[in-house]
Amino acid sequence: MAEQSNRSAADLLALLRWQVEAGADEAIAEHPIDRYAATALAPQAPPRKAAPAPARALAPPAPRAPGEASGRSLAGAARTLGELAEALALFEGCPLKQTATKLVFADGNPDARIMLVGEAPGADEDRIGRPFVGVSGQMLDRMLACIGLDRTRVYIANAVYWRPPGNRTPTGEEIAACLPFVERHIELVSPEILVLLGAPAVKSLLARKEGITTLRGQWFQYESAGLARPIPTLATLHPAYLLRQPAQKRYAWRDMLALQEKAESLGLSIPSVKQPR
Repeated sequence: MAEQSNRSAADLLALLRWQVEAGADEAIAEHPIDRYAATALAPQAPPRKAAPAPARALAPPAPRAPGEASGRSLAGAARTLGELAEALALFEGCPLKQTATKLVFADGNPDARIMLVGEAPGADEDRIGRPFVGVSGQMLDRMLACIGLDRTRVYIANAVYWRPPGNRTPTGEEIAACLPFVERHIELVSPEILVLLGAPAVKSLLARKEGITTLRGQWFQYESAGLARPIPTLATLHPAYLLRQPAQKRYAWRDMLALQEKAESLGLSIPSVKQPR
């Protein structure tokens, strides 16, 4: 055993001498080193950032279906009232369309020189498809009759074209969705006088923040890009409001007299009428 150990020591000494002669000049540890583990623990150089990929040209958007087109483009493309009604039938941008039964476009005489714009269709209007055919419409007919007008001599539309659920007031978003069509509607009719019935119509078309009881009876100038001239515009109370507040009818009567006076000053023939009882 001792001889084997001596031989092993001699062999090791000879190996060491060979390594020195081969140029090894660094001692090694007494225990083996796992070089793979050492490599894993060594700090890694931060990865080099890849060069940014060259920018790609964006593909043009896919053409939208007619129902997805914007209200502004659909309304602006209409050249007649019939085309405007067709554009509204394609328009999907107003959520009221999903809950309403019918599109309520207009009533009266499209060649009339006086145009009235109300708030929104109710249940009767939604069922029949024409504005102001329920009890509010009957009140409107009486208001017009006070100064010798009827539906053959005026043209009637609304600020929105579909009935809000439960006959609630339309939201600002719903009015804004329909506004391009209402503006185009007025441009195509191009009336001599515009009458706005109720707060939603006044606020959307005249961009006013005051309440309707403050604005009623006043004359404004309505303008848009598609009109050759400003239109004298009267703000007045909605017939539905008068049904709820009968005492306010005296103000509506004053507004109708102001409408009659303005029409006569513009050369529009309206029969003179007597003070109602």
